[in-house]
Amino acid sequence: MCGIVAYIGPKQAYPILIKGLKRLEYRGYDSAGIALMNGDMRVYKKQGKVADLENSLINEDVEGNIGMGHTRWATHGVPNNVNAHPHKSQNGELAVIHNGIIENYMTLKEGLVLRGHTFESDTDTEVLIHLIEDVMNHTNLSLQDAVRAALAQVVGAYAIVILSKNHPEHLIAARKGSPLVVGIGEEEGEFFLASDATPIVEYTRQVIYLNDGEIAIVDNGELSVRTIDNIIQTPYIHELEMNLEQLEKGGYEHFMLKEIYEQPKSILDSFRGRIDPKETEFHMRSIFEYEEKLRNIKRLLLIGCGTSWHAGLVGEYLFEEYARIPVEVEYASEFRYRNPVIYSDDLVIAISQSGETADTLAAMELAKSSGATVFGVCNVVGSSIPRMSHAGAYTHAGPEIGVASTKAFTAQVTVLAIMAMAVAKLKGNMRSDRLRTLMYELESIPAKVEKSLKLNDQIVEIAAKYKDARNFLYLGRGYNFPVALEGALKLKEISYIHAEGYPAAEMKHGPIALIDEEMPVVVVATNSAHYEKVISNIQEVKARKGKIIAVVTEGDTKVKEMADYVIEVPETDESLSPLINTIPLQLLSYHIAVMRGCNVDQPRNLAKSVTVE
Repeated sequence: MCGIVAYIGPKQAYPILIKGLKRLEYRGYDSAGIALMNGDMRVYKKQGKVADLENSLINEDVEGNIGMGHTRWATHGVPNNVNAHPHKSQNGELAVIHNGIIENYMTLKEGLVLRGHTFESDTDTEVLIHLIEDVMNHTNLSLQDAVRAALAQVVGAYAIVILSKNHPEHLIAARKGSPLVVGIGEEEGEFFLASDATPIVEYTRQVIYLNDGEIAIVDNGELSVRTIDNIIQTPYIHELEMNLEQLEKGGYEHFMLKEIYEQPKSILDSFRGRIDPKETEFHMRSIFEYEEKLRNIKRLLLIGCGTSWHAGLVGEYLFEEYARIPVEVEYASEFRYRNPVIYSDDLVIAISQSGETADTLAAMELAKSSGATVFGVCNVVGSSIPRMSHAGAYTHAGPEIGVASTKAFTAQVTVLAIMAMAVAKLKGNMRSDRLRTLMYELESIPAKVEKSLKLNDQIVEIAAKYKDARNFLYLGRGYNFPVALEGALKLKEISYIHAEGYPAAEMKHGPIALIDEEMPVVVVATNSAHYEKVISNIQEVKARKGKIIAVVTEGDTKVKEMADYVIEVPETDESLSPLINTIPLQLLSYHIAVMRGCNVDQPRNLAKSVTVE
């Protein structure tokens, strides 16, 4: 969840590190620090944002052609200057930055204390660098061999970079469970390391994604990759597809707002070239390569966390209606520990924006060990989930910097809809005219999203009315129950207002007790098979003086008579309505959070990529 970046080469490292940390800050922003080498090793750390670190270094010596930086999401130890990374060994000759968790750090720490080590911080990371020093003190191993020996004792997840004051030509990095990218610079002997490609794309397009259990060693301008067992690897060099412009705000006040407005394009990019309505054909390699498997699938498991889990819930409705196969949607964090029943003829679809979600990766490993076929639906090219999957599809949403996911959700739903249609065709469970209609309807969604975004000014007015509410209730039925969950999650994440999403009919089984004249209730009441039932639920809320904010289909008159506010969105097929109905809920959360003075892009306690359990 933390962000790490490092550089070695002919350029000054500090500007690269600071700019890189700012681009990685969505991964964690409790504290930040850097280490620089220029004859000696200097470490600077600061609680707070990267900007606080930068301001504290105005009068400091930041010269050096090798260095590393870290922006922290706290796990072990409160956010403060001492617990910030980098951490140094006891003799001060080594420094490390780390993303992940060392699960057995207490056991290792107890042994190190008995051998005379003392610790300044409360972190697991400091234990690791002391352990490496201890191995060197008690053996004749080189630094890189000592790193391998120490990591063999570690239980947990890590992406680390290590500097040595006595080996200024060295830069050592390793990963297990947490992402790490190596960028190959344009100049001789120039290399970049980072948690993801966002800090690298400005300087190089050529990257290597380290695999679990691999160590990258830069020594005197040469890069080698080995396993922890010291087996030399021949890494594959990828060409980055992202553009630098995608990482900038582009005139918007926040990344989140920019990403909300990018959804017409991100949805289009997620189905572009994959469907042919005229011929009712699909052009996805994973569908073609696993055609027989998909035709005979008996059960589908959809796995994700947070917003990706909500996308999976929409996927459940899509696959069951279109393809007529049983579907189970699982929280990855629960699935992996529940001793679930998995059959070899199951298809498991793992959904993740980052492709590095630790619980989802562990769930995939469990599914693969049981012989199931695993597909990945992911946004980040080269990340761990696509590489672990047998097959799958990228969502093509582009980089999502705002911590609260927006365009990733609609892109995931788009890809799941295509996959559900394709499986329905393979299994012969959908008439060709219905399939063609759905494909054309999907092609119309970007324009309808564009139209929905024009509701922004109206939504600003609603946000101003309810920005001081202490609680919200979100209600939806069928395909729009997951939309209610996602709307409530967005509000919680960025405005810190308590909100709950419920199936509208379940309101009477408890939540109705909360409704009074102070309670805003957001109801997704667009045209559907449940429309009349939702109207009854609205009447139940109004009878208890609740305030209704209703998302309705254009031209609706019934709900307008009952609701305090109505938001009219374009009509679409019910099965694709989540792609439209989620837009006003994203805007409502965004504007409420801004009016409350919240940090929309970096909400408290959260990080974009959850790479620890």
